[in-house]
Amino acid sequence: MKKPELLAPAGSFEKAKIAFMYGADAVYCGTASLSLRSRADVDDDDLEKTIKYAHSIGKKVYAAINIYAWDSNYEEIEKQVKMLDKVHVDAIIASDGGVIQKIREVAPNIDIHVSTQANIISYHASKFWYDNGAKRVILGREASKEQIKEIMENKPEDLEVEMFIHGALCWAYSGRCFLSEYLSCRSANLGDCSQSCRWAYNMYLEEKNNPGNLMLVETDEHGTYILSSKDLCLIKEIPQIIEMGVDSLKIEGRLKTEYYLASVVSVYRNAIDDYIANQNEYDYTKYLSELEKVKTRGLTTFYFNDRNNKDFQEYEGKQYNPNYEFGGKILEEKEAQSNVLIEIRNKLSVGDKLELLIPNEIEPKKFVIEKLYDTETGEEIPTINPGKLGQTVKMQIPYDVKEGWIIRREKHNN
Repeated sequence: MKKPELLAPAGSFEKAKIAFMYGADAVYCGTASLSLRSRADVDDDDLEKTIKYAHSIGKKVYAAINIYAWDSNYEEIEKQVKMLDKVHVDAIIASDGGVIQKIREVAPNIDIHVSTQANIISYHASKFWYDNGAKRVILGREASKEQIKEIMENKPEDLEVEMFIHGALCWAYSGRCFLSEYLSCRSANLGDCSQSCRWAYNMYLEEKNNPGNLMLVETDEHGTYILSSKDLCLIKEIPQIIEMGVDSLKIEGRLKTEYYLASVVSVYRNAIDDYIANQNEYDYTKYLSELEKVKTRGLTTFYFNDRNNKDFQEYEGKQYNPNYEFGGKILEEKEAQSNVLIEIRNKLSVGDKLELLIPNEIEPKKFVIEKLYDTETGEEIPTINPGKLGQTVKMQIPYDVKEGWIIRREKHNN
């Protein structure tokens, strides 16, 4: 049985290191202004550093040039492709036929991964892109398991297939949306989506026999989140996906936090390894319970199990987890019971319940903050707020820890 690649998002060099630490085989990064997440902070220097680091530990990096390009973009595209060729990127993710042709002209040795934006949901489309130089196709989220199986059985043998297993969904077909540009003059197809589908809206109904008379459809004090979908989660379906032979399993979220990355990557790393080793004993519930701790919206299998599924609308409101949040990141390697330097991400107080996320372990280590110490003065303090970026504190941790490990905080209201 082939073990699939676990592919994670990396919106920065630091996030890439976290993704690798918690089990990703490869990461995908944006390019400064030529990918569909232009706000994900990866400039050329960071990108080169990420690639060198990944290769030093036997991992891979894929860079996205997946905008739908204007003619005025092509000078910059050619420059970017040459740079990526020079630093030996493992593949470029693209969707625009013109961009793909330019990549083949400028750097014919770079592997091309055809983006989900290309709406690939058939083996016919897969073969078209294979015939036009693709090493891999990234399937549209609209494909069901029956359609994916058919693609796997009929595609060219050496064409790789990648699919999304977790993360945000978009109301637009394969993410090709015009709503953001219409409402906020920020084009999703040029990498600057304002995520308008996540906004709160006030909705009105117009009476059929009385045009112009609008009646407000009230949901709560925030409005309604009628356009906001649940997040994709295929943790239960991991065995089926592995059995179909899909080459790469992709987590969405280049704009997500290091905490999100550590949590989600760790869950899927353990789940994949668990099924490969113990096919008949795969229990998804322990993995789902961990994903519940980091989710900020409802979870759905979207169209994977049922092409008629409509259970992906989200009415739960703003992105929010009532029970857990990002506590902080370990900044140094220390033995158990040591005072450890922590970069905090939310308020921490004596008595808080914390969970230490350890790579290669699905169950986090739990402990309670007994004492906090001011980093500069060494004085004991009762609480600390993240007043500035990089705010630190020292606390005693009852376990051996390493630099980069993530701490989750249990909120007081649960």
